[in-house]
Amino acid sequence: MIQFHENDIQKQLLQSKKYLNLKMKMILLIGLLIFAIVSVMGVFLNYFVEDTLKSQLGEQALSVADTVALNPVIAEAFKEEDPAAIIQPLISPIQQSIDAEFIVVGNAEEIRYSHPNPKQIGKKMVGEDNDLALLYGESYVSESTGSLGRSLRAKVPVYSGNEIIGVVSVGFLADDIQTLISNYKQELWLMLLVIGLVGFAAAIGIATYIKRSLHGLEPEEISHLLFQKETILQSTHEGIIAVNAKGQITLLNQMAQRLLFDGDVSVNKLIGEPIGRVLPDSDLPHILETSESRYDKERLFGKHTVYVNSGPIYNEDKIVGAVSTFRSKTEIDQLTKELTQVKQYANALRAQTHEFSNKLYTISGLVHLNKKEDVLDFIQMEQDVQQDAIRQLIEKVSDPLVSGILLGKIHQASEQHIQMAIDPESRLKTSLTETQRQALLSAIGNLVDNAFEAVKLKPDGTRKISLFFTDMGDDILFEIDDSGDGIPDANIVHLFETGFTSKNGKDRGYGLSTASRLVSRAGGELLLEESELGGACFVVSLPKKEITI
Repeated sequence: MIQFHENDIQKQLLQSKKYLNLKMKMILLIGLLIFAIVSVMGVFLNYFVEDTLKSQLGEQALSVADTVALNPVIAEAFKEEDPAAIIQPLISPIQQSIDAEFIVVGNAEEIRYSHPNPKQIGKKMVGEDNDLALLYGESYVSESTGSLGRSLRAKVPVYSGNEIIGVVSVGFLADDIQTLISNYKQELWLMLLVIGLVGFAAAIGIATYIKRSLHGLEPEEISHLLFQKETILQSTHEGIIAVNAKGQITLLNQMAQRLLFDGDVSVNKLIGEPIGRVLPDSDLPHILETSESRYDKERLFGKHTVYVNSGPIYNEDKIVGAVSTFRSKTEIDQLTKELTQVKQYANALRAQTHEFSNKLYTISGLVHLNKKEDVLDFIQMEQDVQQDAIRQLIEKVSDPLVSGILLGKIHQASEQHIQMAIDPESRLKTSLTETQRQALLSAIGNLVDNAFEAVKLKPDGTRKISLFFTDMGDDILFEIDDSGDGIPDANIVHLFETGFTSKNGKDRGYGLSTASRLVSRAGGELLLEESELGGACFVVSLPKKEITI
C-alpha cells in the first residue's frame, strides 16, 4: 500500500536568493488583474453614465417641449394682445412637475412669453440657438448659456397651421446635471470598490487553496520534484505501471514498456487507456475493487515472464488508484543461480575442511606414536594426490571457474565417500563466453549435487559418479553419470519444469529448471540419456560459437 502525506514531501529550495512565494505571487497578480479590470470598467461606466444621463435629460426635455408646442392653447395665445398672461400660468405647473430649470416660450422674434423669472418675460431669449427651430422647423437638443447660466435645453417650433410662430425651450442647468452625474458616479465607484475588495479577498482564498493543494510547494520545487520523480522512475530497474481510480493508465516507465510490450508501443499512446484493454491479465482492476494487494505473482507478457507485485494507492484513506511493479523472472533466476553457486562453493570448502581435519588427526596420531617416517610418507602422499588432481584439472580445463567447481566437487565427493572419476580423455580448452560459463557452472553444480543424492551402494560397496567433457568438434559436451536408481519414466516429461521434484523438503525443484534455462539461453541443450552406471546420465551440449536465445 502506498500512502501520501504532506509531511512525506520534503521541500527543496532551488535558489539561494529570496523570492516571493506562490501564494503572494497569485494574490498580487490576481489583485493587479482585478484592479485593471475595475479601472477599465470604471472609466467606461463613468463615460457611459454621463452620456446616458445627458441623453435621457435631453430626450425628456425634448418630449416636454414637443408636448408644450403641440398644445393648441399655446398657439391660440399667440393671437392675444398679452400672450404671456395665458402662457405663463400654463407653463409654471409643468415646469415644477418635471423639475426642469426653465420652460421658455418665445415668439418668432425670440421675445419671451414665459420664464421662471417673471421679470424676464417680454425680453429677448438668450443663447442664439433658436435658428434651427424658427427658420427650419427642426426639433433638437443643444447646450448653451442663457440668462440662468449654461444649460442643456431642447428646442421645438410652435406652429400655427404651416407657419412657424414661435419656439419652446425646455432646459436643465449644467451645474444641476453635473451634480446628478456626480451622485451617480459616486455610487458607481463605490460599487466598483466593493467588487474590487471582494475580488481581492477571493484572490487570497484561491491562492491559499491552491497553495494547500500543492502541499505548500513552490513552482520551482514542483518542477524539481517532477524532474526528480521522472528520473527515478525511468532509472528504476523494475517495470512500473499505475492507474487512477477509473482504471486508466496514468504512469508507465520504460522498463515496463520493454517488459510488457517489447518496447513496440509508445508510452504516450498508452497513457489514459483502460488497463483492462491494454493488459487483460492485469491484477489492477481487481485491486481497485477489493483493495487487496497481491505479491510475487508470476505472469507471462509477450516474450517475458515476470514477477508482479500490485497494491492500491491511498490518499487520505481513499483509494485513488493502484500500482504494479514487474521484475524479470530471468533476472531472479540469475540471482538464484548465483546463490546456488555460492552454496556449492561453500559446500566444497566445508568438505575440504572436513577432509583435511581428518588428515590432521591422522598426522597427529602418527606423531604421538613417534612414527615420523610414516608422517612424512603420508604428507607426501596427500600432497602428490592434491597436486595430481589440481595439475590434471589445470591441464584439462582452461577456464579457472570451471576447474574450481570441479575440484570442489571432487573434495565434496571424497568427504561423502563417493568415487568421482573424471575420464582421462576429458579436455576443455575452448575459451568460454560469460553466458557459456554461467550455463556450465549452473549445470555442473546442480547435476553433480543431484548425483550425490542419487548414488547408491553397488554390490562391490562403492558409490560412483563419472564425468566426461570434451570440446572436440563443434560443440562443448559435458556428461555426468551416476550409479543411482535412475529417473522413473513418469517423471521424465516433467524433469525440467520449475518446482517439480521427486524429493522431500521445501525450496526444491528449481536447480534443473534453472540449469536448463541457462543452457538454452546459451544456445545449447540439457539432455537425459541412458546410463552406463545404472542411474541417470545427463549431457550438456553447448555450441562453441555462442548463440544466445
